[in-house]
Amino acid sequence: MNSVLALIALATIGTAVTALAGRNLLHSVLLFAVSWAGIAAFFLWSGAEFAAFAQALVYIGAISMAVLFAILLTRHSRDDFAPEPALAGRAFAAVLTGTAVAGVLIWAVASSPLAAAPSPVPAVTVRSLGWQLMGPPAAALLATGVLLTVALIGAVVIAAGERPSKPGDPP
Repeated sequence: MNSVLALIALATIGTAVTALAGRNLLHSVLLFAVSWAGIAAFFLWSGAEFAAFAQALVYIGAISMAVLFAILLTRHSRDDFAPEPALAGRAFAAVLTGTAVAGVLIWAVASSPLAAAPSPVPAVTVRSLGWQLMGPPAAALLATGVLLTVALIGAVVIAAGERPSKPGDPP
């Protein structure tokens, strides 16, 4: 059982580190989507099915696609994103800050009384939670989805602009 957790953690952290180290923005977004899928797999492994499906829908489905559309709809050449020369001091400060934040988080989790205390199993099931969430607010959720779809189509039309006319094309 622990080997499955180790595999999930290795895949999640590996894809996140690769995404951060990469220079291609499109590849980084796709790698982050895989990393978010690893987090959803962790939720499934730990028995939190609703959180796993919410993770998949929100981050993998919505956030990843919104970022991909934002990247693809902006017209920039690679020359616009020329990286600055790497500075050793900047990298050292980043590693030092990351280590400090990780240390504080590990200390906070280890000293928390919730880490050692077993919690009772809740009586709410995923099915009942789904019925509560998709009951009354379902119409608002559908209306929001339609509104976001229309906004996305409008953004595509605005970003596309007019095509330059070629000789021989009808006016």
